[in-house]
Amino acid sequence: MSIQQDKIRELVERRANARLGGGQKRIDDQHKKGKLTARERLALLLDPGSFEEFDMFVQHRCTNFGMDASHPDGDGVVTGQGTIDGRTVFVFAQDFTVNGGSLSKTMSEKICKVMDMAVRVGAPVIGLNDSGGARIQEGIDSLAGFGEIFERNILASGVVPQISGIFGPCAGGAVYSPALTDFTLMVQNTSYMFLTGPAVVKAVTGEEVDQENLGGASVHASKSGVAHFSAPSEQEGIETIKKLLSFLPQNNLESAPVRETADPVNRADDLLNDIVPDNPNKSYDMYGVIHSIVDDGEFFEVHKDFAKNIIVGFAHMGGRSVGVVANQPGVLAGVLDINASRKAARFVRFCDAFNIPLVTLVDVPGFLPGTQQEYGAIITNGAKLLYAYGEATVPKVTVTLRKSYGGAHIVMSCKQLRGDVNYAWPTSEIAVMGADGAVDILYGKELKAETDSAKKAEIADARKKEYNDLFCNPYQAAQKGYIEDVIEPRNTRFRVIRALAALEGKRQEIPAKKHDNLPL
Repeated sequence: MSIQQDKIRELVERRANARLGGGQKRIDDQHKKGKLTARERLALLLDPGSFEEFDMFVQHRCTNFGMDASHPDGDGVVTGQGTIDGRTVFVFAQDFTVNGGSLSKTMSEKICKVMDMAVRVGAPVIGLNDSGGARIQEGIDSLAGFGEIFERNILASGVVPQISGIFGPCAGGAVYSPALTDFTLMVQNTSYMFLTGPAVVKAVTGEEVDQENLGGASVHASKSGVAHFSAPSEQEGIETIKKLLSFLPQNNLESAPVRETADPVNRADDLLNDIVPDNPNKSYDMYGVIHSIVDDGEFFEVHKDFAKNIIVGFAHMGGRSVGVVANQPGVLAGVLDINASRKAARFVRFCDAFNIPLVTLVDVPGFLPGTQQEYGAIITNGAKLLYAYGEATVPKVTVTLRKSYGGAHIVMSCKQLRGDVNYAWPTSEIAVMGADGAVDILYGKELKAETDSAKKAEIADARKKEYNDLFCNPYQAAQKGYIEDVIEPRNTRFRVIRALAALEGKRQEIPAKKHDNLPL
């Protein structure tokens, strides 16, 4: 055998060993936990045969605490580029079979390299996290590595979509990279995120809690809002990431994706004419409206289990990718609270950053009152949503279905926040407040002075009718040009799609500045 053939054989063997990560035993251990390996995850994520790996032969440089005894190729993370449905993406997947996926300086350099390339090329970056955190043996070098990654997350924000999949542990400082990305997905029962683990929590606070209840997928998907998606398995989690990507452009210079659809643009739905109850205090399901007006009834929801009083997600309308924001009257009457405001504001800002038009469906009676909300800074958090809509320059189409009262009316993409096309259903009530509250304020003295209860009720009813006739309808707003038109509910799909088509070439600038100062 020639020297050249020997070298080729050596290369082939070394590649094969690198693909085994920490070895077959550790791969088997990973499978016993119900988890896939880094390479198996990438094989599911990327188009077959499309993966081009970078830095397969990188090794760590640590010699402390016996680390010099082993230098596995790849050093705990698989990085490279590939395609998803033919679109280029850059990826990294932490390999738990190598030193528990703990982050070394060389691992961080590998990750930073693909992130830098993603920004230069203008393609999404997807990180699959499964790591024990910092590699303690490397000390400050490991922390420096985290810092380098975080800086890349910050610089890439708003330039290319960043998606994080949590497929195992993600603890300590490692949690901040997913937190800085656009979307985070967790897998039920096998992934968790927290800054300090159960042992530290018990030592410091005396509280006893396990990993799942401290930072599992159900906690972060429903209580903290850290996770945008929760999947029952790794396979379904990867499919969710791929589905999400289908709604997004490659970068901030591209328009939102457009696809072919057989769903007629002018499709009307008579059910919408009856979906709003006659009783203003009765609820209805906003999902029925969303599924009715979007292409093929398909709606890809984000933050499904968090702050359910507002709905956000992606859909197509007339083939165009759009972001949908909708109050949900079926939960807390659709009021805005701290979590709903944060959830919607983050989504609106993402859509604006990546040129995805916004469709807003409004039925909001106001902000949730109470000391808990005020102490928790509902003012600042409500201002986040107000700010997000006000700064957004993408096409914005708003439809008011029923209630739109007070400050909540302003916050939900009103005309004064540079809403492009604002429609209202004939059932809508656009006013400072509802009739009950208004009559109490405007005619309180008169009602208090009346001692006859029957007469008092008669006066109150008359005043409420007067207020309703004047303000609790869409026509005051239409007369003043605050809405473009009052539309028949059954035609909502057609009117919204036609508005979006007219706005396709929209150009709107914001004043020159270093950056804004979002109320945080």
